[in-house]
Amino acid sequence: MKTAIVLGVGPVRGLGGQLCHRFAAEGLHVVVAGRTQEKLDTIVRGIESTGGSAEAVVADATSEEQVQALFDHAGESLDLAIYNAGNNTPGRIADMDASYFEQAWRVGAYGGFLFGREAVRRMPEQGGGTLLFTGASASLRGRAFFGAFNSSKGALRNLAQAMAKEYAAVGVHVGHIVVDGPIGGDKIMQGFPEYAEKLGEEGMISIEGLVEGYVFLYRQPRAAWTFEIDVRTSKEAW
Repeated sequence: MKTAIVLGVGPVRGLGGQLCHRFAAEGLHVVVAGRTQEKLDTIVRGIESTGGSAEAVVADATSEEQVQALFDHAGESLDLAIYNAGNNTPGRIADMDASYFEQAWRVGAYGGFLFGREAVRRMPEQGGGTLLFTGASASLRGRAFFGAFNSSKGALRNLAQAMAKEYAAVGVHVGHIVVDGPIGGDKIMQGFPEYAEKLGEEGMISIEGLVEGYVFLYRQPRAAWTFEIDVRTSKEAW
């Protein structure tokens, strides 16, 4: 059985959680990774209840040792690695603590480097694989009051593109997914219910539709690889 790692998993109705469920349904053994054991265990139980294969591994995306251990745990059957870590970090530059900016960079860019490096160290020896990074509209442009987030996501995209060019010849398909808008999941539905109500179902990106983009990239043949897709609702101004 081939193995997938998904790092950056939170609630069941979150992008990370739904990626785990979807790729388990594709027949992969999924290593469900994140910082909160309880949330990871919930995802694993849900996958196993439908006949899928998964296990939980607690890992901090910014810890070199923990990321290395995560890939060691996945072993030689690794075929897919998804870096989904990173949260929005708004704020005015003039009011921003250096530590706040640094932490946004550590999760968005440095963590992506650690994760991607371990993937490209292993995948060529195993015949190749797919490495995917979750981006945002901030990956493509700077926006007032989001300097830390823009900087981290922009750096992650450039890193992903460099890796795509560097490792394609040895069989590693590197892809980047621009999530352009709010996702209709638990974070917004439960954390910001009034905002979610204002947007409405058609104003939030469908998790199921978004996940299909990752599946599309994973299934592509070597003679027709895509580096980047961007996903938004029909109502999103872009």
